[in-house]
Amino acid sequence: MERRTIGAAALAVGAVGLGCMPMNWAYSTSQQRGDRSVRTVHAALDAGVQLLDTADMYGPFTNELLVGRALKGRRSEAFLSTKCGLLVGDQHIVANGRPGYVRRACDASLRRLQTDVIDLYQLHRADPEVPVEETWGAMADLVTAGKVRALGLCAVGARAGRGPGARMHDGTIRQLERVQQVFPVSAVQAELSVWSPQALEDLLPWCAARGVGVLAAMPLGNGYLTGTLKPGQGFEPDDPRARHPRFTAEMMAANQPVVAGLRRIAERHGATPAQVALAWVLRQGRHVVPVPGAKRERWAVENAEAARLTLTEGDLAEIAGLPPARGSWD
Repeated sequence: MERRTIGAAALAVGAVGLGCMPMNWAYSTSQQRGDRSVRTVHAALDAGVQLLDTADMYGPFTNELLVGRALKGRRSEAFLSTKCGLLVGDQHIVANGRPGYVRRACDASLRRLQTDVIDLYQLHRADPEVPVEETWGAMADLVTAGKVRALGLCAVGARAGRGPGARMHDGTIRQLERVQQVFPVSAVQAELSVWSPQALEDLLPWCAARGVGVLAAMPLGNGYLTGTLKPGQGFEPDDPRARHPRFTAEMMAANQPVVAGLRRIAERHGATPAQVALAWVLRQGRHVVPVPGAKRERWAVENAEAARLTLTEGDLAEIAGLPPARGSWD
């Protein structure tokens, strides 16, 4: 398995990561099973996956507990990433970037994850009431204390702080330039997929020029690019796709040509549409690591195997020629 480097800290991780959030939070909760999720993590590790991504807000807290349980006896095989900075309340989520809170949150995550050190500690969202430099300074202190090995930043929301003519990731880049003055950023996590390629415009070049890794979130388009979802199938009430503009029956039907194009390429390679979608993300740069979510062993293994799929220039041109996805947040 090819090994990639995340950021200036030269941390090696697997070519495809595993997003652990869907295992027990948000997506299709009726299908979530703790023991099955542990088996899924083990299957991913066996298949060569190294990066496991979670956050304290997932659950909240239960996702980290699950990952900690799954890594018992296998911690050395994983590159462990978690996040802080968001608090989940009753029907609302708020940011907390106060230095004291960040320090307490890290200690709590270490306990839940049953580990002495977090490989990558990410700021989920900056607190608008706290200068991001103060939050980042507290996170840097955690590196000095040996509790964290490297720091990352999650991209701000697609609609956050965007004025006329602004690009999607202008706000994220402004934050990155501010925190880089305090302590090096090793990785940025942002949505990147065949149907959400906007990070290619400015964020990926910014990161590549500075040796910053990119964790590609939602590389399978919240499951749509796998080709397993059908227009009008419906979602459970607590599934975020039930309220997402791209997952109305109308938009799912309108975006079928995107999946059809991935399926044509997959058939030529003896692969699946999901593997083609992940291979496309991997081709966007050696500093890019896709982090698809998975609840089941089968999908985790299939995703890991995408690292062995080599797309041709013709394949990439065909994907570039697919119609843009409709029904975005904007």
